[in-house]
Amino acid sequence: MVRIGVYICHCGVNIANMVDVGSVARYALGLPHVAFARDYLYLCSEPGQMLIQQDIQSRKLNRIIVAACSPLMHEDTFQRVIAQGGLNPFLFHMVNIREQAAWVHEDKDAVMEKAKDLIRSAVHRVVFHRPIERKWVDIHPEVLVVGGGIAGIHASLTLAKAGKHVYLVEREPTIGGHMAQYDKTFPTLDCAACILTPKMSMVKNHPNISLWTYSDILKVEGFTGNYKVQVRRRPRYVQEDHCTGCRECIRSCTYHEPRFPNEFDLGLSKRKPIYIPFPQAVPQVALIDDKTCIQLKSGRCKQPCVKACGERKAIDFEQKETIENIHVGTVIISTGFKAFDAKRISAYGYGIYPDVYTALEMERMASASGPTGGEIVLRNGQKPKRVGIIHCVGSRDVNANSWCSRVCCLYSLKLAHIIKERTDALVYNFYIDMRTPGRNMEEFHNRLCREGVYFFQGRVSEVSFEDSDTDSGQLVIQAEDNLLGRVLRAEVDMVILAVGMEPSQGTQDIGQSFHINRSKEGFFLERHPKLAPVSTFADGIFLAGCCQGPKDIADTIAQAGAAAAEVLALICSGRMELEPNTAHVVEERCSGCALCIQLCPYGALSFDPERGKAMIEEALCKGCGTCVSTCRSGSIRQSIFGDEEIFSEIEGLFG
Repeated sequence: MVRIGVYICHCGVNIANMVDVGSVARYALGLPHVAFARDYLYLCSEPGQMLIQQDIQSRKLNRIIVAACSPLMHEDTFQRVIAQGGLNPFLFHMVNIREQAAWVHEDKDAVMEKAKDLIRSAVHRVVFHRPIERKWVDIHPEVLVVGGGIAGIHASLTLAKAGKHVYLVEREPTIGGHMAQYDKTFPTLDCAACILTPKMSMVKNHPNISLWTYSDILKVEGFTGNYKVQVRRRPRYVQEDHCTGCRECIRSCTYHEPRFPNEFDLGLSKRKPIYIPFPQAVPQVALIDDKTCIQLKSGRCKQPCVKACGERKAIDFEQKETIENIHVGTVIISTGFKAFDAKRISAYGYGIYPDVYTALEMERMASASGPTGGEIVLRNGQKPKRVGIIHCVGSRDVNANSWCSRVCCLYSLKLAHIIKERTDALVYNFYIDMRTPGRNMEEFHNRLCREGVYFFQGRVSEVSFEDSDTDSGQLVIQAEDNLLGRVLRAEVDMVILAVGMEPSQGTQDIGQSFHINRSKEGFFLERHPKLAPVSTFADGIFLAGCCQGPKDIADTIAQAGAAAAEVLALICSGRMELEPNTAHVVEERCSGCALCIQLCPYGALSFDPERGKAMIEEALCKGCGTCVSTCRSGSIRQSIFGDEEIFSEIEGLFG
């Protein structure tokens, strides 16, 4: 005999403000099979959980419905409560009367009716719920970290120190990411390299870390806890095990002077075809660019680099790409971000006028290892006397990116300080809103005000270049001054564009390989912004750093540590629970059309040629229901979402 218990949560005032929860509970008590109903202020609290457990025992309930907030937030909570009360956790259904009723309507009467409809629908459905046994899969102890910026570095070191073996895969020739390009960090103005490079060396030297730079993820197979990953290692044409980083090959190159744009310096300096990206690069191994090297292009070079390398014989022009196959149980994605392309806003003159720079280019110019040795100069070699910094370039703009990139205000303040300190120039900041959240950040802003940096609130309409009789010309910034209610015209020698953050190149491919959802902005989507900020909907795969959204270095490192902790928790537990609402094939009805195999986004379906039937790998199935809805013969069924549950739920909704 089915005995249903219905529980209505006040959720403080979130639900109770729009729903008469007591009245709804009384209504639920009159529905078929409902043996008991009650409302409570916070059902997710410890006393609320105890009430449900006690009622299961004392009132002999064998089905439970909780009408509260989103199942995404608390379905696991209540399933655990039900299990502790002695019931199978899948004899439970959760109704969302907060997001689907109380929060989205203004008419209280309509909200009441909708809440009743949703609960009545759940009562009809839960009658057909059947017990499901939980299944588990073992976790392979090795870990893959994709991306070698500060997030990937910190996560890798945390795991390695805990005794776990880590494969750190980075697509660039060196680890370090964007942080390696910075001069100082806000708000303390610490040297970025002083913070980062010791960690980079620790990664290289740690016995539990296999560091693969200049490498890409090629293919991902397997399932939760047991992933088979193919990694393509592109040829450097220099053998890492033999190269000592002595740079003799670079000095002896046929090109006596650097001739090609240096990618690490964003084209502000030149390099040779054989090079090391920057002085502190890890690994300290030279790289040969096959697009500019004479030997690789035509085979007509006398190869002085080979002679300079001598007995080490590190240079290998015959080197080919190799494929490494690794077996890992968990993955941390830390692929970072890319800077907004300022050329997309042509009104600001980037790429048109010579002394308009992006913030990242200014970071390289300010760095002691940069193209000017830390000197901030114009293209003509002179120091600027007036500098304009334009905030929110590519951020908070419906024509570019609508989101705030979080760090632009703060790094603009940092650059203003550096410019003021090294050139004594007048520095103008043009901002929409000054956003300085976090410890010591507002104090940093106040410090800049005391240093004499000028701030103007208002959008910049354009940057133009005007000819002058006395010199070669002048950059002019046209902007709003909202505080004084006027249009401002500022003549400057240099313009710096504070560009925002976008998802890194290759984010879509990585997402597809690991079956990770992305937000509408293109960043990887976490499972829950509060309860699971580093987890993804793909079990065993976690996020760290700016691949999940814009953040500063401190937040990036904190998230990397959290991701590493989640990985350690899984590895130490030794196993992971599989998705319960998986699909299964009713073989006697399967026609063998194989349509479902092509449509499965997780690769869980395969074809058995001997039996001529489709097969589902339970460990790969995520319960998305794609195969169930597309099966022409109706031979694929899904736990918890069977025909009886769905049709009875619809009947209850309209009944």
